[in-house]
Amino acid sequence: MKIFKILILLLVAQSIFAQNPKTFKKEVQSELKAILNYWEKYSLDTEKGGFYGAVDANNVPNVQADKGLILNSRILWTYSAAYQMDPKPGYKKLADRAFNYLNTYFWDTKNKGAFWSVKSDGTPSDTHKQVYAEGFMLYAFAEYYKISKNPQALEKAKSIYQILQTKCKDLKNGGYYEAYNEAWVPIEDKTITEGKVDQKKSMNTHLHLIEAFGNLYQVYPDKKLKAEIENMLSIFYEKIIANGKTQTLFFTDDWSPRSEAVSFGHDIESAWLLLETAETIKNPTWIKKMKILAIHMAIEAEKGIDPTDGGMWNEKNKGHMNTQKHWWPQAEAMVGYYNAYQLTGNKKFLALSLGSWSFIKAKLKSTSGEWLWGIDEKQEPMIRNGKIGPWKGPYHNGRACMEILKRIR
Repeated sequence: MKIFKILILLLVAQSIFAQNPKTFKKEVQSELKAILNYWEKYSLDTEKGGFYGAVDANNVPNVQADKGLILNSRILWTYSAAYQMDPKPGYKKLADRAFNYLNTYFWDTKNKGAFWSVKSDGTPSDTHKQVYAEGFMLYAFAEYYKISKNPQALEKAKSIYQILQTKCKDLKNGGYYEAYNEAWVPIEDKTITEGKVDQKKSMNTHLHLIEAFGNLYQVYPDKKLKAEIENMLSIFYEKIIANGKTQTLFFTDDWSPRSEAVSFGHDIESAWLLLETAETIKNPTWIKKMKILAIHMAIEAEKGIDPTDGGMWNEKNKGHMNTQKHWWPQAEAMVGYYNAYQLTGNKKFLALSLGSWSFIKAKLKSTSGEWLWGIDEKQEPMIRNGKIGPWKGPYHNGRACMEILKRIR
């Protein structure tokens, strides 16, 4: 079955590239424009400011929905990154809009950091501090600084970083905890670890913190920041990916594993993102280690590829395969496997990347521009989840398109 799957995917890859070596790039370039145009057309809250907190599968906004920190940070990052690739005034205008809204309504002027969510009119809703989400704000503010040189963006990105170091870091065992109240007092995490008392740290939070720290380093090349990035690479290498091919999702304080699940999307995302981080800080030792790890993780994540359509399943836990195919693992597979192809020259990885793109085109793309949430176990579109929400922004698919465009010469 595995050999048959690879042969089919190789035929798909060869067919696409036989037409034109730039076909993949052209299609992805067109898709990026469609995604960015969708968000410009359907996400702007012209009455109350900023962006809608939720838009359904028919592109109808919920005008009363809360506006989330993750969603708004991802919008800011995406348009800031898009402007660097294609400096259209409209992209800069939307990045400015996102920054101004985050800076005005989400930023906690008393305690620093940002609220988890605000109401549709911008008043605070859930004021707790989720480290995962704080990382995304840091990530976005650093990206916005690249295009704006706005000193507030850099200073607040640095401020979030310092708070994470002084309030959220485990000084004994390393790494970061998950959740705090408005005043940065630790609270039970109900978001990432879902309140499980023996799960104090998560792969997911650390992945997006190291992503954010790497982005901050690009505009703030501080020696202590570099050392912290190196420390986090060590945590991933020695604790989170201890077997050298898959990540443990949850841990106790002292990094004892508390999860058996394998998240295929997170593994293929980490495969390329950790290497990018090592390259950002120009550490040859970590670059070498992360190149090897990227290949091993890509090979292992093949177990999550559906041989019938090239899509990536969600996860496997205690022998049970969750066969839903959400939008974001497909985007990450597109990049992660193209990265593995670049590292090895092995066309199997190219085929897997193209297989993901083929699945996206066939199952997730919509005529209005944004991807559906996913496909359920019955191969039906997950319409009820909508196209915009607290967790669904233009970040995974927009970033995947931008990464492919950077990588294909």
